[in-house]
Amino acid sequence: MTPAAAASPLPRESLAMSTFERYLTLWVALCIVVGVALGHVIPGVFQAIGAAEIANVNLPVAVLIWLMVIPMLLKIDFAALGQVDRHWRGIGVTLFINWAVKPFSMAALGWFFIAYMFRPYLPADQISSYIAGLIILAAAPCTAMVFVWSNLTQGEPHFTLSQVALNDAIMVVAFAPIVGLLLGLSAITVPWGTLVLSVALYIVIPVIVAQLLRRQVLATGGQAALDRLLARLGPVSLVALLATLVLLFGFQGEQILAQPMVIALLAVPILIQVYFNAGLAYLLNRLAGEQHCVAGPSALIGASNFFELAVAAAISLFGFNSGAALATVVGVLIEVPVMLTVVWIVNRSQGWYERGAARPGVRPAE
Repeated sequence: MTPAAAASPLPRESLAMSTFERYLTLWVALCIVVGVALGHVIPGVFQAIGAAEIANVNLPVAVLIWLMVIPMLLKIDFAALGQVDRHWRGIGVTLFINWAVKPFSMAALGWFFIAYMFRPYLPADQISSYIAGLIILAAAPCTAMVFVWSNLTQGEPHFTLSQVALNDAIMVVAFAPIVGLLLGLSAITVPWGTLVLSVALYIVIPVIVAQLLRRQVLATGGQAALDRLLARLGPVSLVALLATLVLLFGFQGEQILAQPMVIALLAVPILIQVYFNAGLAYLLNRLAGEQHCVAGPSALIGASNFFELAVAAAISLFGFNSGAALATVVGVLIEVPVMLTVVWIVNRSQGWYERGAARPGVRPAE
């Protein structure tokens, strides 16, 4: 383990992948089965839940999203923004990938695969909605799981924390404009009122609540108290995610049963963009002379998505029955196994990375 990792500023609970997280793909697959089955057995219940809306905001889903997102945002210390200049190369590369490359490359992949290559195999009335879901998924950089990925690559923890804090700060102001721009370029009607409301409900309010709660807990009980709170809230967050997926698949059941290949087809552009963005970030860090312990987390942050926010935004903007909501859930389905392969590639290629050149900032493995 690197000295930086040994002195990690991150909460201990955020550095290890729990059994529940490790088998997230299995739980999501079970949610598909349970949701589809319940949607057929008790459709009236799902219709009642879907109708529980105020100003286009589904109240049960809003509660579940807050239970998902707030525990994750509790891990973020915005004081880490003062450290962004310590690894300015890695920070610059990751920001470039997250905000200038990833949303636009996903839009391009969506247009090519969904609107062109796979069009004959997908429901014609959902093509635009699928593309919208892919765009929303790519526009939200990962917040929580990236701590796990960074630890698995022995990443520099101060870089990871400061990068995530910076991304979250940018997301407050950049998520809606980027999504709106790309949806407009895709000739998809942008419900700006609902989009802005979604940002307020699922980004701004959770960030404020999480930071106030974090400050209170640290003031009264210190880091140990925060670690205990995160340990208790972690399962709540995951259960809320799975409950949201059960609801979504309860509404999507008929479409999935009619065309089961939809999920596999939607996974294609997601897989390509993960490996493309991770590889590009990794290569740019190497060319910039950044250390491997920074390049690894940079590649992983550049590739992964804040899928909880994406699911919430897609449901708010387009509804439970939409192709957009289904597209974001495919991102959840493949997140863990795909990101673990990126971790493996980063770890196995460390020797190659550090042989690149004797440039400032590139230190050999200890």
